[in-house]
Amino acid sequence: RVRVAAASSSSRTRAYRSKACSGVSVAGAALANAALFHGRAQEDTCGVAHFGAILLPLLTALVERGEGRMEDFLPALVAGYEIGGALESAYSARTTAAGLRASPLYGAIAAAAATARLWRLSVERTEAGLANAASFTGGILQSFGDGTDEWRYQVGMAGRNGLAAATLAAQGSVSAAGAFEGRSGFVRAFVRAECDVEAIAAGLGRDWSLLKVTFKPYPVCALNQTPVRAALRLRERLAGRVDGLRTLRVHLNPTVVGYAGMDKEGPFQSVSGTLMSTQFCLATTLLHGAPTIARMADFDDAAVKALIPRVRLQADESLGLLACRLEAELDGRAEPESVRMDTDHTEYSYDRARVSALVRGIGEETGVAQLAYDRIERFAAALPDADLGDVLAAFKEIQTAR
Repeated sequence: RVRVAAASSSSRTRAYRSKACSGVSVAGAALANAALFHGRAQEDTCGVAHFGAILLPLLTALVERGEGRMEDFLPALVAGYEIGGALESAYSARTTAAGLRASPLYGAIAAAAATARLWRLSVERTEAGLANAASFTGGILQSFGDGTDEWRYQVGMAGRNGLAAATLAAQGSVSAAGAFEGRSGFVRAFVRAECDVEAIAAGLGRDWSLLKVTFKPYPVCALNQTPVRAALRLRERLAGRVDGLRTLRVHLNPTVVGYAGMDKEGPFQSVSGTLMSTQFCLATTLLHGAPTIARMADFDDAAVKALIPRVRLQADESLGLLACRLEAELDGRAEPESVRMDTDHTEYSYDRARVSALVRGIGEETGVAQLAYDRIERFAAALPDADLGDVLAAFKEIQTAR
């Protein structure tokens, strides 16, 4: 069986029952806050999954309601990232190619692992929680292709499903022992392959998913971050003048080119479409510089519309998932202007100071007081002895921003 590293070393099961109090439920808070976390598409990324937008709202809501202890917050977060990340790392290339979105698919399992660890469930009950999550999970990529909003809510639904999975397990659910590696289990059903239990288990505690977490400097898809950076470099070389650009060939990993919504020229009616479209992201970057949410929401920019058809994506198997090569054919030049970035995840693996600068910059763009970020950082620095009141006060500051 797939063993559960998320389980507490304690043999005692501690399930925390919800307090009778007014306001939104934990599941409701997980759904709403995950959508807010995910709204700019500028959250952290682990592989191609956004576990932070799933786990942080869920765990915060549970602790706020007295259904978990602050001393278990970080261990629970680690459990979620490592269990979800182990599966994402092993299988996301195949499931993504099949049209399944990694965040909800692996996120529900990550949420079940995190909740089980927060509640200090036994190994046997944690296994049941993960088995339940394997039965409840799913999520497709088509909303990116159509430029619609389902993706915004998928992360919250993953959190809710993981919470339900752990709750049922805590109450004694009878769950499939072969939920992951069985003949009709998760891996065969979603991946269409055999589950290599030993390989996955060997990586736990050694190949840390948390060390692969990356951040997005721009409010666009993670797979568009490097193309935007390359376009900024090209823009600098062209001194901002793109009138003479005949064709911009964008060489990307085949997975990127084939990802839903990436190779799309429009028309666009939502940020859900523009943040995914490599053509839109590069056109607005070449014309206006580093993209902002306001630029990503400008669907009627005539200059951007005119430039988009000249941006052409080409699959290149020699490039990594986050690498990019631009070749710009320009009037009056015999040779194309080239920009190549052989980038991997380490380029976006920021330390705390850089993450702080990034999120504070977003706050300046959106009108959030710096005091909110002071409180969030104080909370993070004080873990495991942090005061959740700092987080709640920070969000009160955010709610006043316009």
